[in-house]
Amino acid sequence: MEPLIPGSSAPGKKSAPLGREQATCSCSRPTIPQADAPQVAGWERRYILKAAVVALVCVLAYVAIEPAAHWLVFSVPGLSADSHLGQALEFFLYDTAKILLLLFALIYVIAWLRASLPVERVRAYLAGKRRILGYFLGALFGSITPFCSCSSIPLFLGFTTARIPFGITMAFLITSPLINEIAVVLLWGLLGWKFTLLYVLVGMAAGMAGGFSIDAMRAERWLQRFILDAGRLPRPLLAVGGNSPRLGIRQRHVFAWGEMRSIFGRVWKWVILGVAVGAALHGFVPDNWFAEHLGAGQWWTVPAAVLLAIPLYSNVTGIVPVMESLLMKGLPLGTTLAFCMSAVAASIPEVMLLRQIMTFRLQALFIGCLWVIFTLIGWIFNSIGPALL
Repeated sequence: MEPLIPGSSAPGKKSAPLGREQATCSCSRPTIPQADAPQVAGWERRYILKAAVVALVCVLAYVAIEPAAHWLVFSVPGLSADSHLGQALEFFLYDTAKILLLLFALIYVIAWLRASLPVERVRAYLAGKRRILGYFLGALFGSITPFCSCSSIPLFLGFTTARIPFGITMAFLITSPLINEIAVVLLWGLLGWKFTLLYVLVGMAAGMAGGFSIDAMRAERWLQRFILDAGRLPRPLLAVGGNSPRLGIRQRHVFAWGEMRSIFGRVWKWVILGVAVGAALHGFVPDNWFAEHLGAGQWWTVPAAVLLAIPLYSNVTGIVPVMESLLMKGLPLGTTLAFCMSAVAASIPEVMLLRQIMTFRLQALFIGCLWVIFTLIGWIFNSIGPALL
């Protein structure tokens, strides 16, 4: 006999459509019949065991992606580690596998939590008088997540469908690729603690400014329709008065699995295409070309640096040596910050992925906000840079 789960109707009874019963009665939290409780408990034990195994496999796979990509590219066909083709292929295999794995795992986990946690309370807390605190928390969370611009998108999707205020999710999306602990260590060692602190503060300020600007323009309405529809869907078995009954593990799994399959099915092909474009740019376009053509500090070099850096697909760890090289070549501090932040925070692959989530109008607004913010940062620090370094 199929075990009953919380909220299900008894065998032989026709259940009311989801939401109608809850809207017409003020029944208390659903209970599991005593006779079926052992079967439910057995299913939950098997689920926990399988979930632990899948989680372990995902962690091991994530750790193995980089050495596996290196082996497949340079050991099996014997390509040179210095060749453009080899670097592009390694980048493609590594980033594609990493992003798809994160997409699979993070969307499921966030949806599983969303099915039971009081998201409405979190949303109301962040959307009220504490909105500035929300921008700060979004930027802070972004600064401690070790993701590149494309790898941040699964979490961005989860926050958006969980109806976290959009400006706060954008603060996360902007800040996440800009700052991580590895970059902080590298910056500290190469350029000193003053520059490191400056970079972290400027990165978080950029995220908060971007989130505020996006909210001020009410840009959430320009998300793709399926994202808006997902955000409007109530969590399973909402009770009267906005209070949610405690959901069983099986219900959470069904909800999370369905959400993950829906979103993953829409964006996986664009992950592959976007990373392929980024790999080609990464392998065949040298960073030094940009360093040599940014000028000697004229006003127009800052907005030009931001535009030229967008096609580069680099993470913040990889951009730190470029940052050091630019400063050593005599580029002004502001131009260097603008160039490197733009290369990290935005990229053609990210734009291609976000096209499946955002309308063209929202994408243009997002890129435009980044361009304005990074240009202002460049101009300001070109003016005060000599006093800081």
